Amino acid sequence: MKNSYNEKFNEDYYERGVETGVSCYSNFRWIPELTIPLCATMIESLGIGKFETILDFGSAKGYLVKGFRLLHREAYGAEISDYAIQATPESVRSYIYHYDRDKENLLNRKFDWIIAKDVLEHIEYSDIDSILSFLNKIGNKMFAVVPLGEEGNYIVPAYNLDVTHIIKESLEWWINKFKENNFKIIEATYHMPHIKANWEKWGQGNGFFILSKV
Repeated sequence: MKNSYNEKFNEDYYERGVETGVSCYSNFRWIPELTIPLCATMIESLGIGKFETILDFGSAKGYLVKGFRLLHREAYGAEISDYAIQATPESVRSYIYHYDRDKENLLNRKFDWIIAKDVLEHIEYSDIDSILSFLNKIGNKMFAVVPLGEEGNYIVPAYNLDVTHIIKESLEWWINKFKENNFKIIEATYHMPHIKANWEKWGQGNGFFILSKV
């Protein structure tokens, strides 16, 4: 991926995003009462087995990795931001791959589940096929969550405030994109219980995809 991705997701993005007008984040931090229930919901809803491995793609500061590991799942992360990796809790930092520097190591691993939550929309249109192809190589199943758009804007207005959000497409566009990159659609829906519930008043604002390899 281009070095510009690392440059975008810097300290301002995570700590002063609202103030600087680059993201919806301010003081992005570990909040266990939110993250642990989210991880528990994914384990239950996706049926992630006790001995299955997880890769959180776009793991940011590693909070999902920490949450999954606290729930006794073998979880890892992949992140491109030097700042985010350095800010990852020490307890899980050794489980985080740097996407650029560790890409070959990742290709030698196989994960039962890839979690791609709130990450694919940040990827340039020119890069999305190569990223999805890469994820298809290293994961057996994938759970992807993306904000949905129409006519060049996100349906959820707040998502438009993040200047690093690039792909603003419909549920059907993502279905076709996943299929083009050899994923089978197990489920594609606008809602999943207890995940992004605060955005549900925008009925088609988010897409939830459960995928497997073809």
